[in-house]
Amino acid sequence: MMMAIRVLALTGPSRTVLGEGCGSRQTQNNGRRERGLLDDLSSRYRLIFLGHAQSPRFQIQSVRPRPQALERKTPAKAPSRALRVFSPIRGPSPADSSHAICGHGTSFAQLWVTSPTLPSIETPARSNHPRVARPRRSRYNETRSIAIHLTLERATMSRLTPFAAALVIVLHATSISAQTPRDVLVVGMEAEPPGLDPGQALGIHTLRVTAEIFETLVATAPDSTDTVPGLAESWTTSADGLAWTFKLRKGVRFHDGTALDANAVKFTFDRIIDPSHPHAKSGKWTFVTGYLSSVKAVEVLDPQTVQLQLKYPTGSLLALLALPNCAIVSPTAFAKSPADFDAKPVGSGRYKVESWERGSRLVLRRNDDYWGSKGKPQTLVYRGLAEANARVAELLTGGVDLILPIPPDFVARLEKTSGVTVHKAPGLTVWYVGFNVEKKPFTDRRVRQAFSHAVNREAITRDILKGTGIPAIGPLLPGTWAFEPNVRKYPYDAAAARKLLAEAGYPNGLETDLWVPESGSGMQAPVEMATVIQANLAAVGVKAQLKTFEWGSYLGKVRAEAPALFALSWFLKSEDPDLSMYPLFYSKNQPLPNRSNYNNSEVDQLLVQARQTGDRARRVELYRRAQRVIVEDAPMVFVDHEVQVVATRAGVKGFRLHPSGFDLRVENVTKE
Repeated sequence: MMMAIRVLALTGPSRTVLGEGCGSRQTQNNGRRERGLLDDLSSRYRLIFLGHAQSPRFQIQSVRPRPQALERKTPAKAPSRALRVFSPIRGPSPADSSHAICGHGTSFAQLWVTSPTLPSIETPARSNHPRVARPRRSRYNETRSIAIHLTLERATMSRLTPFAAALVIVLHATSISAQTPRDVLVVGMEAEPPGLDPGQALGIHTLRVTAEIFETLVATAPDSTDTVPGLAESWTTSADGLAWTFKLRKGVRFHDGTALDANAVKFTFDRIIDPSHPHAKSGKWTFVTGYLSSVKAVEVLDPQTVQLQLKYPTGSLLALLALPNCAIVSPTAFAKSPADFDAKPVGSGRYKVESWERGSRLVLRRNDDYWGSKGKPQTLVYRGLAEANARVAELLTGGVDLILPIPPDFVARLEKTSGVTVHKAPGLTVWYVGFNVEKKPFTDRRVRQAFSHAVNREAITRDILKGTGIPAIGPLLPGTWAFEPNVRKYPYDAAAARKLLAEAGYPNGLETDLWVPESGSGMQAPVEMATVIQANLAAVGVKAQLKTFEWGSYLGKVRAEAPALFALSWFLKSEDPDLSMYPLFYSKNQPLPNRSNYNNSEVDQLLVQARQTGDRARRVELYRRAQRVIVEDAPMVFVDHEVQVVATRAGVKGFRLHPSGFDLRVENVTKE
């Protein structure tokens, strides 16, 4: 089936049809190729096609009822960046290798992209065309931005071509040359932070930003997951392991000019751990409640010395304190306006907030009064670009300098693109499908085990992730110091899955919803991965209805509504298993971050024992035993461990991926 295409350029109220017709077609008999619209446009402009019909199948998304006059249909609010219309759905190609657009009966879709270098268009708008808002100019995107409206209609031809099935088309007259200023680094990521208080942060995309604004008592080394001094230049531990005393650096000040001292550390931690603290209810504290769960009290010994008194010895304490959720905040700024602190945070880091245009960009300015080595870029700009195709298009057109995550389909292509550098390294992430074990049918372990057998991890990592994932057998990455290889295995086995379902009382299968975000921190290709999982489950009689959500609202909805089946991932900043196994599987960490509501007394005992000893060999033994029990119980389907991928423009120098996959360290980056 061929698609008819109309390409419209819009500049403010002006609206011009650049062309309309069909993409080039190829006949089945002799392979003859007839010239089409996009071929014609290719002769006049340079076209960049991201995605094509050689990817197995496509599905239209974000569709609207077909209007009578498509040229008069304009969205109420024209996005200034790309909006995905359809995305590749991986899986076996049709037997005849044709690639149909499957719109569930819908006959058109719309796509908006931008190009900073499209030739000037002077044609005035027709009087019956609604006005389209001109994209806002900024010093961080000096070139003129023009929206391209691409309308696709069903036609009668039998095959798609790579042109007609393009996911994103960026038109421009010259080679890619748009640049952001040399002292400005622009980062395009999957979503903008919902807020910037580290104690309330949920997503890794938020923590990657707060790590530039705030600092922690101890930090993670730049080239390993080892713990090194941070705000604390030294520390000591009592013989019984119940008292940790930290000596703070002198002369450190928050961005508001107030001193970062022992009182600031006490204030930051007490608002989390002390129910009687005046600001205990001033925020929706997240993972940090678990990270600080072993801290009984915080004592100020003198202005530069603070002591953490623990409920029990905690071998992972330093690794926990290095997490960005545990960053120290300005007591003065927070107490002045707790409700505003999430939007106007005050820390002591290398960068401070200059401005924040919600839905557009967050701008950080270098803190020239920073106590240590200052950041190299004068300005960091973070842009939330939910659509993967939009992130790639912005990188190629110079709208951003660095993007993450990268759609797996585009990794190989970007590696071959001049002017782009692709960085890859294994991370410590685990991607999983979680069960709410308190909701039927997932109260029955056999059902959960059946789902684990039904999911084809190898196919997902091979065909969807294109090698940017490692099949998982449990919560920990193979090769890390506590990884247990001898857990129960769940190879892809539809017959075994059907047998377990029948034993659990579901011989004819069952129905459920599967919640999944459209993008997100560590979520790789969530909709595509979930679509394969949906097909895997259908093969064993399970009808899983996908419910997709925008990433910015997804975590809050999962927290509030506790769905029965949901896709998520978990990042570790350290190989220490306490940073993942304790938050995810300890029963008292319900409902966050133990979203599965998993409760096993044996696992609780093993996890507490492991975190209370400093003996590495003993901890390894305990964590390995816990992994065997957890994987047998199957509170989640462990799918894969992400291979982190970041792309930069070739002029970006000094960027290095951190071994954890957690940090995004851009403070030492320069641009040529």
